[in-house]
Amino acid sequence: MQTFLHNDFLLQSDAARRLYHDHAAPMPIVDYHCHLPAEDIANDRRFTNLTRAWLEGDHYKWRAMRINGMEESYCTGNVSDREKFQAWARTVPHTLMNPLYHWTHLELRRYFGVDELLNAQSADAIYDACSALLQTEDFSCRNLLRRMNVRLVCTTNDPAETLSAHEAIAGGPGGLIVVPGFRADRASAIQNPAVWRGYLQDLGTAADIDIRSPDTLLEALQQRHDYFAAHGCVVSDHGEETLYAQQYAASEVKAVFDRSMRGLVPTHADVALFKSWLLYELALMDHAKGWVQQFHLSALRNTNSRAPAPDSGYDSIGDFALAERVARFLDRLHSTGQLAKTILYSVNPAHNEVLASMCGNFSEHPVPGKIQFGTAWWFMDQIDGMVRQLTALANMGLISRFVGMLTDSRSFLSFPRHEYFRRILCDMIGGQMERGELPMDTDWMGKVVQDICFTNAWTYFGFDRIRQR
Repeated sequence: MQTFLHNDFLLQSDAARRLYHDHAAPMPIVDYHCHLPAEDIANDRRFTNLTRAWLEGDHYKWRAMRINGMEESYCTGNVSDREKFQAWARTVPHTLMNPLYHWTHLELRRYFGVDELLNAQSADAIYDACSALLQTEDFSCRNLLRRMNVRLVCTTNDPAETLSAHEAIAGGPGGLIVVPGFRADRASAIQNPAVWRGYLQDLGTAADIDIRSPDTLLEALQQRHDYFAAHGCVVSDHGEETLYAQQYAASEVKAVFDRSMRGLVPTHADVALFKSWLLYELALMDHAKGWVQQFHLSALRNTNSRAPAPDSGYDSIGDFALAERVARFLDRLHSTGQLAKTILYSVNPAHNEVLASMCGNFSEHPVPGKIQFGTAWWFMDQIDGMVRQLTALANMGLISRFVGMLTDSRSFLSFPRHEYFRRILCDMIGGQMERGELPMDTDWMGKVVQDICFTNAWTYFGFDRIRQR
């Protein structure tokens, strides 16, 4: 009998097993936040080998390899793809009790039918077998998504992007829905004026607007917001350390803008003021269109000055003040009836109860779960992190209205993470049923599980309306 990752992996009760196999497992996947390149879907890319599909841009794996003492050349350097994979294979046995150990072997099994453990001895055979499959039509990007029953993918896109790949996908074969997500972080990144000014040129070119003032910046962002909406976008995303909600006057915003345009490095107070202004204005745009706004908070990014590139795995959990700022930001919008549906995430588990309790402050008719405490994210998307997030949500809100899991991934092989989440969810609910803490009502509990796995997100984001366009 297979004991590792067996059919009832993580399911510790009969009720949990029924919930998972009968209700959770059959549900399609709606992945409403990820970083997959839409170009790869549009072109139906076939990866030349397993390294390209699995290690390309995956800073989770790079971090583990660095911790294991591997040279940077095996992560972001120019050694051969086979050598990079061999270095990862040597690292995998050392990732025991890290979610990477489960994810790695789940992905090998679910996509390629490989039951063998990955290590230095098995590396070449697994690499050759999987690479051969990836070069076939059945393992193209679209078919990798179909294998995991993925119905919809929401990518993450800068306002200056053309979305030509999304146009190509929309005009191609039916079935899979791919929509853009509007992420305007670079528009507020005035802490590096030289980079920011260069970005404003790109944004201005995309919008055909000469950005010379706060007003023309908003005009350009509004134009791109409209463009994204025309391409099926229904969601924005922000990756900030915290929410910014300080008071400001229009003259102060203009003064900060003008100084930054001249190349002067802003103070921390100036940065906070500018971000407070722009986040609020973007939130108004989202509300006007009925979009969902997402805030991914508390990550301390790019901490290593010797890193080979930004966003390459040198980030950690941050400890930033949240409660008062989040409350002020949401209340300002709510007080005028302009608060869009909102999802709040924190990569710091110390904020779980803060955000779970905050969501109830601004929920209102007629949207169930209008303000969501988002799924365990980044460093927290493992067993303990998911259990803690789900527990806080259940204790302080309505877990039955939860919009569920996302991958936040750059890999087409990452979708077994939804299975991981679903098994954890079913084990929690099934365990309480077995202990008499919840009724043994499999029909109702099964519906709750299905809603969390798929239906709640499908409805909350309005993806059913996209399908009909």
